Amino acid sequence: MKVRLLLFFAMLSTLALAQRRITGTVNDVQGSPLLGASVFEKGNTSNGTITDINGAFEINVPAKTKTLIVSYTGFTTLEVDVPAGSLPMLIALQESSLVLDELLVIGYGSTSKRNLTDNVVKLGTKDISNIAVSNFQSTISGKAAGVRINQTNGKVDGGINIRIRGTSSISAGSEPLYVLDGMPVINVNESNNGAPMNPLLSLSPSEIESIDILKDASSAAIYGARGANGVVLITTKKGKAGNTNVSLNISTGVSSPTHLVEWLNASEYKELFTEAAINSFGEEDGKAEAEGAFDFLSNGTDWQNGAVDTDWNKIAFRDGSQSDIDLSVSGGDLKTQYYFGGALNKTKGILVGNDLKRMSARMNVKHQLNSKVSAGMNLGISKTIIDRVDNDNSFTSPLQSIAQSPLSPAYNDDGSPNANTLYANFLLEDLYASYTTNLRRITGKIFAEYNFTEKFKFNSDLGYDMSDQTEDQYRGTQTPFMSTNGYAYNSSAKSENYIWSNYFTYKNDISDNNNFTVVAGQEFNNSDRLFNSVTGTQFPSDNFTTISSAAEITAGKGDNSRYNFLSYFGRATLNLRDKYFVKASIRRDGSSRFGSNQRYGIFPAVSLGWLVSEESFLKDNSTISFLKIRGSYGQLGNSEIGNFASRTLYNGVSYNKISGIVLTQPGNNDLTWEKSRQLDLGIEFGILKDRLSGEIDFYKKDTDGLLFKVPLPGSSGQTVFNKNIGTLESKGIEIVLNSKNLSSGYTRWSTSVNLANNNNKITSLPNNNADIIVGENINQVGQAVSSFYLVEFAGADPANGDALYYKDGLGSETTNDYSEANRFIAGNPQPTWIAGLTNEVSYKGIALTFTFVGEWGASIYNGGGVYQSSNADFFDNQDKEQLNRWQKAGDITNVPQARLYGQNGTAQSTRYLQKADFIRLRNIMLSYDLPQSITNKIKLGSARLYISGVNLLTFTSYTGYDPEARADASGYGFDNGWNFYSAPQAKTTSVGLNVNF
Repeated sequence: MKVRLLLFFAMLSTLALAQRRITGTVNDVQGSPLLGASVFEKGNTSNGTITDINGAFEINVPAKTKTLIVSYTGFTTLEVDVPAGSLPMLIALQESSLVLDELLVIGYGSTSKRNLTDNVVKLGTKDISNIAVSNFQSTISGKAAGVRINQTNGKVDGGINIRIRGTSSISAGSEPLYVLDGMPVINVNESNNGAPMNPLLSLSPSEIESIDILKDASSAAIYGARGANGVVLITTKKGKAGNTNVSLNISTGVSSPTHLVEWLNASEYKELFTEAAINSFGEEDGKAEAEGAFDFLSNGTDWQNGAVDTDWNKIAFRDGSQSDIDLSVSGGDLKTQYYFGGALNKTKGILVGNDLKRMSARMNVKHQLNSKVSAGMNLGISKTIIDRVDNDNSFTSPLQSIAQSPLSPAYNDDGSPNANTLYANFLLEDLYASYTTNLRRITGKIFAEYNFTEKFKFNSDLGYDMSDQTEDQYRGTQTPFMSTNGYAYNSSAKSENYIWSNYFTYKNDISDNNNFTVVAGQEFNNSDRLFNSVTGTQFPSDNFTTISSAAEITAGKGDNSRYNFLSYFGRATLNLRDKYFVKASIRRDGSSRFGSNQRYGIFPAVSLGWLVSEESFLKDNSTISFLKIRGSYGQLGNSEIGNFASRTLYNGVSYNKISGIVLTQPGNNDLTWEKSRQLDLGIEFGILKDRLSGEIDFYKKDTDGLLFKVPLPGSSGQTVFNKNIGTLESKGIEIVLNSKNLSSGYTRWSTSVNLANNNNKITSLPNNNADIIVGENINQVGQAVSSFYLVEFAGADPANGDALYYKDGLGSETTNDYSEANRFIAGNPQPTWIAGLTNEVSYKGIALTFTFVGEWGASIYNGGGVYQSSNADFFDNQDKEQLNRWQKAGDITNVPQARLYGQNGTAQSTRYLQKADFIRLRNIMLSYDLPQSITNKIKLGSARLYISGVNLLTFTSYTGYDPEARADASGYGFDNGWNFYSAPQAKTTSVGLNVNF
């Protein structure tokens, strides 16, 4: 027994002697400690530690260990030799120059910027934080080449439009696929008031760690049938090994419209309309006609002596506000990392009656169960409450009030809204009606990873996304057009999305400079939607506003739908000699949305990269520090055609109170997704030790199988059916330049510029390439999608003030007979150039960051121009330009003679078409970090004070409210380029405090 004990203690002594205790600190090159830096034994990732708040670490390693690996986000990973003695190590990490070692999320994995063969843009926390907007999409505007981001208008709930490398479809969806922590999320507009709403308002920007945008076919092909419009990968914040960090951010700000159009005041209004009436009816009858109208419009006030001069701009708009508070707790150790966060946003819109409140919380946890297994959970919950106003095409929308006469008082003497106005007074709707949308959202994922070996692992992710949106409208007895003693509408739209992903990853380092990685897996996606609505009228009084108090139920609707995807995917990457890169991917998607004969599709892609700067002839070049050439080609799909476009559909009907069914849509078993084939060629470079770096890309996308409704013979009993027919071409270039202008001591100044060109044209259409004309837009072979198709306006006839039009486009013979003029392609609703410019300047604790965005080449058609700029055709108030009207022979002007009811120049023409070019200061922030000597005294890790602004400056020749705003009413559409009484964006200035404990 004694012998055994002696042997046991001898073994323990031997083991103890075989271990070494190593201590040290990790700082940046300026000597500041790095909290949370990882220190690992080389070749054994299970043996490691992290640095504390002072950058200190301690690790036990085998005596034979010669090397430690030290890494920290944003810094170059360093291999350091273990010293022979016992003195503490002092390790200095250097910031990555081109952030080439930064990991980019690419779908079912990640890669470094250095090894990337695709076109992917990564935006981090600094790009999206502390910007006073209620949606995360607007935070990235101007920061990614070829990515156009616009909010439809200035409503707090306004829809967001993102176009990655232009438009890829005519009738199918054009929005990118959004993937949250590896899970495609619901992005369906469930608004029922005619104006689209942003369904991703539920996601707070404060939750987001990074956003990766997949732009080319090779990067997006792993998402197959849903990747044609690009993919936006959102990664939420996670805990990091290290001390617990408590972060608090508080901000508050004020908002106002970016621009207001000037309308006629009361004196100008009387002058113009009196003149217009005289021009139409003669001196005596004209004055009588005008004065009779003024008597009605003034509602009994003394209009002749200027008793009323209402500025309806000031009635419709107000000073808005925004306040944000978010609190998070994060931290962990090498086994468990956690993040808990909550946020509250309150936004008072610039339009009267338009408000938003969002409450959100997030919990992300990951735990290493043992050396083989890790597991975790991501969970996000939110509730968003929105007080909404009517769509732009409604008389009760606030901005339609600008059509009211300045002679009409907004309020009666007793303070109640005036009901005797030219059009419905929206103030009645604001006071006696309500439209509230509640959006409840839950996104969650549980995941596990099993490592068979260090090279081979298996991942299983089960995701859930639930969007529950309810809308409650009540219109009281005193609202405009009310004839039913009250009206109520309630709706509920609930969507649930389940996604189960399983995939294997094998990575083998053949040698120090040669490796390959293979990913293969399967994914199932099921989505259910339940919708119900009910409408009721005849309420006992306006004190009863719920549907249960309605005496008569006048309408009801309910439907239940489902779609699913079954997918198999694979990707292989090869790195040869650390300078030649090859990647190939493939995905096979099957979807219930498509015809039974075309249920499955295959989407392959391949990309190549050559790191030229690693070749012997450039490796030590003093000028070119980095040079990479890459190219990719692949095929993607667009599945956003609706759930039942391929199906034969019937609907239940009532005929004389007897039930029956009716065919509503003939099916097409060959209907499938729109397919997009994309080529991308790019070059990445760094010059003078990466002081100047950038990327240049050329791309070409060819989309075929465009979805159209094709006419059927009348004998079939139906008029159209859905068919894949038509092709579209889109191509362009993208340029990115990054410069380190100054880096000396405490002073830093860097600039990033991106510029992108996109041109699309239709290459074939159904019915033998027949033109498709919708209102003032046309789809025509050889032209851009939804081009403007208008008669060319030629101004006023100097001889008599008649409106003139060119018969066959600009420069041809003119006529005052509109019917003699032919329409032509007059403009493009989409910009051909977009750009962004970001500057970051810092000195010690002071930092200034700002981003400008710009668009060129797009046009806007003012659908309200026939009322707002009509030469006093009717009694709508007019813009100030109408004061430049033709009045006498010889006058040279573009404003024809004012003629009441005369329709002189009010026909749809280029008179109401304008260029929408602009440059806008999208965001700016000035911040001050309190010195560490102060924060240490008050027991804070860090503290920052900041002031920020959004949309503070706009440079444009566009004379409307906003060159970015478009109509949100049904039938207009963002891609059609229409503006119709659309509110401008808000400009916001806010102050805030960010504290870390």
